[in-house]
Amino acid sequence: MKVKNSNFIDYVKIFCRSGKGGAGSTHFHRSKTTSKGGPDGGDGGSGGNIIVKGNSQMWTLLHLKFKKHIFAEHGGIGSGNHKHGKDGEDKIIEVPLGTVAKDAETNKILFEITENDEEFILVEGGKGGKGNSHFKSSTNQTPRYAQPGIDLKEGWYILELKVLADVGLVGFPNAGKSTLLSIVSAAKPEIANYPFTTLTPNLGIVSYRDEKSFIMADIPGIIEGASDGKGLGHRFLRHIERNSTLLFMVPADADDIENEYKILLTELKKYNPELLDKKRILAITKKDLLDDELQNAISESFSKKLPKTIFISSITNYGISKLKDLIWKNLISNE
Repeated sequence: MKVKNSNFIDYVKIFCRSGKGGAGSTHFHRSKTTSKGGPDGGDGGSGGNIIVKGNSQMWTLLHLKFKKHIFAEHGGIGSGNHKHGKDGEDKIIEVPLGTVAKDAETNKILFEITENDEEFILVEGGKGGKGNSHFKSSTNQTPRYAQPGIDLKEGWYILELKVLADVGLVGFPNAGKSTLLSIVSAAKPEIANYPFTTLTPNLGIVSYRDEKSFIMADIPGIIEGASDGKGLGHRFLRHIERNSTLLFMVPADADDIENEYKILLTELKKYNPELLDKKRILAITKKDLLDDELQNAISESFSKKLPKTIFISSITNYGISKLKDLIWKNLISNE
């Protein structure tokens, strides 16, 4: 199986260095009429910051894949006549919404970007030093010293994208997630009859009644042991954290529908127990393989522990409108 190169990059490690502050000036006023004037050294300029900014038009960290080193500009030194040094230019890193910034050494989460144009300083630039004019006093009329600028900061940082969507599709490989996304939205995920066709999350905007819409994410298939890193493991489980509703999908021809659902639930619980607090819907896919009698028999075999369950078929469109209604009701519900 040949996997196509993907433009979807959800993890980058970058080295960032802020600008150092410019030194303050040690200078004394001189003019045609004044040969020994007072101190007039200006302050140094501040070093540039490394800033992370949200951009709602972006969906990948691809632009940072080959740009591993990001440096801001140093602040300029102060000069005579109280002239302030030039502030170093900030370096702005634009990222998709849902990006989390971490310290690579400690793995500590520093902040997350969730809104368009939202900005956080990743690495703060050094402040400029004060010129000698600040140090003049009654006992020292001619201070011959000024502050140096505060030094730069540098380090390795991780930017990790967690897809922002209203609904996340959760299921084993070949459960029909990509097919469902392709018929309810304009998204065109790769679809084939082998496991792990989807190797990166796909997003689609699903149109609903009265010009309403919601975002659906097709998360690559989970396998038993994914929470321990098996298969595609942690790399994709993290994308589920941002979805408000989880749509579990199990095919009608599964050996044991309820058991498959329980395995999926267990993997999510192992990865992050808080995922179980999200609203859940169970969709039994490939309804076109069942007649009404078999569907009823399967329904009657389910225990009361299952969430709201619906049978759907992406081939015949059976149950698709009802599924949209159910999802929308979940999204607007505060329960």
